[in-house]
Parts: sequence; C-alpha cells; structure tokens
Amino acid sequence: MLSEQSAATVRATLPAVGAAIGQITERFYARLFDAHPELLRDLFNRGNQAAGTQRQALAGSIAAFATYLVENPDQRPDLMLQRIAHKHASLGVTPEQYPVVHEHLFAAIAEVLGEAVTPEVAAAWTEVYWLMANALIAIEKRLYEQSEQRGWREWEVVERIEETPDVATFKLRPADDAPMPGYRAGQYVSVGVELPDGARQIRQYSLTAAPGAPVRQFAVKRVSGDATTPDGEVSNHLHAHVRVGDVLHLSAPYGDLVLEETEAPLLLASAGIGVTPMIAMLEQLALTGHSAPVTVVHADRSPTAHALRSDHHAYAAKLPDARPVFFYEQYDEDEDTAGAGRPGLVDLGDVDVPAGTRAYLCGPLPFMRAVREQLIGKGVSPADIHYEVFGPDLWLAQPAA
Repeated sequence: MLSEQSAATVRATLPAVGAAIGQITERFYARLFDAHPELLRDLFNRGNQAAGTQRQALAGSIAAFATYLVENPDQRPDLMLQRIAHKHASLGVTPEQYPVVHEHLFAAIAEVLGEAVTPEVAAAWTEVYWLMANALIAIEKRLYEQSEQRGWREWEVVERIEETPDVATFKLRPADDAPMPGYRAGQYVSVGVELPDGARQIRQYSLTAAPGAPVRQFAVKRVSGDATTPDGEVSNHLHAHVRVGDVLHLSAPYGDLVLEETEAPLLLASAGIGVTPMIAMLEQLALTGHSAPVTVVHADRSPTAHALRSDHHAYAAKLPDARPVFFYEQYDEDEDTAGAGRPGLVDLGDVDVPAGTRAYLCGPLPFMRAVREQLIGKGVSPADIHYEVFGPDLWLAQPAA
C-alpha cells in the first residue's frame, strides 16, 4: 500500500488533481495517440474517444483508486481492479504497455498542473500509478493463465437472427473445429473487425446462451449516434456486412459479473440491450433448476423493442418460482401478447423482493442507479447488488447527486 509520506502528499493534493483530472486525461490521450497512433486505430474504441466517455472513465478510476488508498491504507479496491482487468484481458493488454501509459500520463499531469508538481508530488502519484498498474498486471496475468484460449481466434458465423429492427443475434462455431473454451453465465467476448479505413476496432458483447451451448452466441444492438456521439462503427459494420459463412475474430470469454452458485433468492434487472447477460443467467438457472424465488425485471421502449423477449419469458417459465415484470415507456396491451408488461419507468414499489436477495443489474447508468436505490430501500444489502456497464464504466466518474 501507499507509504506514509506518499499517502500524506496524495491526501493533500487529491483535491487539486481531482479538479484537473478531466484536463489531465484529455491531454494524456492526445499525447498518447500522437506518439502511438496505432493504439487509437487498433486497440482503443474510437467512438468512446470521440464522445469523451473513455476520458471520464479513466479520470474516475484514477481518482477513486487514489481516494481509496488514502482512506483505506491497509486495503485495495479489488472489485474495481477486477472489472478493469477483465476488460484489459479481453483486449489483449500487455505489461509492456503500462510504462507507455505512465510516460504520457505523467507528462500530461506536469503540463496541466505546472509548478505544483514538485518532485515530492510526482513521486507520490507515481507510487499511486504503479500500485494500480502492478495490481492490474498481476490480475491480468492470472486471467491469461486461466484462459483456455490464447489470443484471438477465428469463428465462423453459422446463423444470424434478426431479434428486432436494431438487434441481431450472431451464432458462431470455431473455424478450426477445435473445442470451445468454457465460460460463465454473464461473461462477454471481444469481437475484432477490420473497418474500411484499415482500422481494427474491438467491442465487447455479452454471451447470450448458458455455458455448455453448442455455439457461441451474442446479440448486437446497432448504435445510432447523435450530435455528441458518433454512430457505432463495429455494431453498424456487423449489422450491414456480416452474414452466415463470414469469419470473425473473438477473444476468450472474460467479465467479472457472473452468476454465482447460490440458493438465495435472485433478482435479474436489465434495460435495453443490457438484457443480454441476464438471458444467459436466466437460462443457466433454468438448466440447474434453481428453486429459490427469481424476480426478472426489464425496462425498454416498448414490447416490440424488447430484444430476446421470448427467451426472457421462456426461461422464466421453466423456473419453479420466477416472476417476470417488464416496464415499457410506450405500452400497448395489444402488443404485449405474453403479458407481464407495465407502462412507465421501473417502479419496484409493489414488487416482492424476498429477504436475502442477490441482485444483478445491467443497463444504462440512470436505470441501474434507480434500481439500486429502490432495492436498498427494500432492504437488499449494497454488497449483494452487482452491476455491469457496457462501455466505459462511468459509475465512478459520475457520482450520483
């Protein structure tokens, strides 16, 4: 953990660094990509860079890690580190890349803060960086060693299903016919595609079948941009160009939001395309005959926009004690032939949440924050509420008001 001298320095300078962390990370990425344009082209998500969300996530993680170190000198925020490490492993991040990040990050700090970065301050924050970096390197090393797949592998698309106008499911088998590596319900794979400009862009997609499925399958929502956010390069490429017989490059499965073996009551809450890991979890529960209550919550624009809705209903129906409750902003009972729908945003006021419930959340941040608050109000322990953010994890970077 942090030395006493560095802890005192970090504690004293944390307000100044925290206030400038957005400028620092912006300058950092500019410097990094000027020196290594291949990282933006072939590793980093160009859409997140353009939207600024990756900068926000990096700023939030650095500030949260430093704050945790000074407030908990004998501990380490392993949950946060595990989440970052899984994402890094899915991208193939290597130990050799950490010194490169250090070089440009600390040059950016010196640029932004100027004379405030004394040798003592630089040494203290260098200690923070390498504590975080070395912890990530160690976790990533273990993940690589535990993986049944090394590096990228070619997979052939054997089926494509149009779930909704904006969501398609892709089912794949290994192109080399070798055995498929195992995974846990809730995990994702990285998918790498070559775009028309020659860039190799990578995105993560949750696996939508329970472990043991004869194919790898994931659902992709076509991302449409707006004035501040560009269209999703990879999602649009997959929708427009990838058909049965095409080959994609996939990583090994990673992800720390996984369904644990438990006899406790469960609540699976999702919104929009956040339904994908929940479908795999729900199928796994159905296959194993989970006997405790399972509350299945989903929020979407409408029943017809609800991707994998039939799977949601089918797997819930196979459980002995499951209750699906779906909320739709635009609700017409005539569209909701399977029932379980309600109009409006998620409101768990009259939804029974048994004592000891373990909750899994996936969806936009406002949705997850709202559900988490309601669950805590119903007596669910914060330690039993687990979440997955698609894209950069902004939960730390955008604290609730």
